[in-house]
Amino acid sequence: MRSDRYDVAVIGAGIVGLAVAREILARRPADRVIVIDKASAVAQHQTGHNSGVIHAGVYYAPGSLKAQLCVEGAKLMYEFCEQHAIRFERCGKLIVAVTADELRRLADLEARAQANGVPGLRRVSAAEIVEIEPECRGIAALHSPATGIVDFAAVARAIEGELRAQGVEFALGREITGIRRETGPATVLVHFGGSIRANSAIACAGLWSDRLAVSAGAPADPRIVPFRGAYLRLANGQRPVVRGMIYPVPDPALPFLGVHITRHIDGGVLLGPTALLVAARDGYGPPAPRSALRSALRDAGETLSWPGTWAIARTFWRTGLTELALASSRRLFVKKCAHYVPGIAGMRLERGAARGVRAQAVDRQGQLVDDFAISQTPGITHVRNAPSPAATSSFALATRIVDRFEAASG
Repeated sequence: MRSDRYDVAVIGAGIVGLAVAREILARRPADRVIVIDKASAVAQHQTGHNSGVIHAGVYYAPGSLKAQLCVEGAKLMYEFCEQHAIRFERCGKLIVAVTADELRRLADLEARAQANGVPGLRRVSAAEIVEIEPECRGIAALHSPATGIVDFAAVARAIEGELRAQGVEFALGREITGIRRETGPATVLVHFGGSIRANSAIACAGLWSDRLAVSAGAPADPRIVPFRGAYLRLANGQRPVVRGMIYPVPDPALPFLGVHITRHIDGGVLLGPTALLVAARDGYGPPAPRSALRSALRDAGETLSWPGTWAIARTFWRTGLTELALASSRRLFVKKCAHYVPGIAGMRLERGAARGVRAQAVDRQGQLVDDFAISQTPGITHVRNAPSPAATSSFALATRIVDRFEAASG
């Protein structure tokens, strides 16, 4: 690094943090900007462990930040991919009702989508379902032709290249463990090897966002509670089973969309995900090696000591048992998908599973924070909750984050 003092430091090299750095540079081209991340490369957490769906804005409560930013964010994401020759595909999505009691929820989703301005969305009949997705069965569905697929990690690497070419510095493999504000003014970002100074900072720390906010003097509420999602993958070399994506009608009480079938940009087909509360914030797979045990124990302690965790467990214990069963049984997992795509039942699966951990903010009463959440402490803007569709919305969300940052900076 050229200096120990920067105009703006961005903590987090996921797609949201990178988009924020890009927005800062667009508005303040003379500023010295640094992007810091604990991982040795960009996009190593939520950005690089998701299904790669560019959402169209169907699900989100009208008027919410998610609703406002998803449609615009998807448009900007497609434009960025076209400009940078990043492969994507508007392959479309069906949200399928298979029983009559799901029709009311499907109608509610349709009303939300219309209020949110989702382009091209329409309701289709059972016969039209088969025209769009020959292997799919249902009594009605919503078809969203604007929903697409992309590799968000590839997008993140393209943004990184842009930023480096414009002089933004990166401090990768450097974990920020605390933030404090000094007179001057100066924001001091503490890491294991020392500290980095900046006039101000924006923390887009995902799974660790609450921890850094508290170190800067913010309230502990909400707390990040990690949920691990696991995906199964259909083995290669089989007949095509989906043209795009097929989703069930989701439970409106939960922020998760249910086990669905997604064609990935690399040509593979994913089934999932599950949504299982886990202890470690980076618990993507088997137990961590001994060197990471202390960190995992800290994560577990923070999750289990939070009153909201136990409130969630009391409210959604039946859902939790279902998710545990799905995580434990491939047969049940496939059966869930075969409910609306029967042909899945006879197909071969790859041996492994892909996993990601979702940073879900939960308040002290056990309410899942269902929208993007941005807050401030002196000199620092904190992104306290940025779950799906944050990747889709990243460019539009970055605009909103930087608006808040500049308003607080005066």
